[in-house]
Amino acid sequence: MQGILKVKELGHPNPRVCENHRLTGHHYPGENRDFLANRSRIDPMPANIEIKARARTFDDLRRRAEGLSDTPAQVIPQEDTFFYTTKGRLKLRQLAPDVGQLVYYERTDASGPKRSDYILVETSEPSAIKAALTAALGVRGVIRKRRTLYLVGQTRVHLDEVEGLGEFMELEVVLRPEQSDAEGQDIAQDLMTRLGVRKEDLVEGAYMDILEGK
Repeated sequence: MQGILKVKELGHPNPRVCENHRLTGHHYPGENRDFLANRSRIDPMPANIEIKARARTFDDLRRRAEGLSDTPAQVIPQEDTFFYTTKGRLKLRQLAPDVGQLVYYERTDASGPKRSDYILVETSEPSAIKAALTAALGVRGVIRKRRTLYLVGQTRVHLDEVEGLGEFMELEVVLRPEQSDAEGQDIAQDLMTRLGVRKEDLVEGAYMDILEGK
């Protein structure tokens, strides 16, 4: 899917916010409200190399992530509604009543570092989008979690407390245009070691898949 979407990026008056958005993949409730008001927009997002792992000791992971992070941690409550699709995965992430993201992504179900290609659409009307997609596709399920985000270089480190599932850690290495998958996988493997994540802790699939498999 790389290169499937070519649209003009809407500018932002603050370059620091643009870089924060590129790495975090979202805006926070109350931040840059004029930028989101009365519009939906599509961002051409870079591909990620990702892993997901069960957290053996959440406090130890938090301590290690804080020691590696370039910025203070950000706590983000999230509600992800997954919809039925014939391929890939489609979810609507609601961050606030008027802040949401529609995300379609394709990713191999493997336990190690793997590539994820995705399209992200930001919207100020998540409830309307949810109603339309529910009527058209049907709801597969809902995942609610409390995410703590750390930024380590070009990598997003997520410590997730997932309702009904427990505690997890995710890495998302945001690939630069000139970087190969192998380079991203090396970054992910190095961070796994530094965070104390073992191979046997790795899990496949999305939280929705894990919930369905319970």
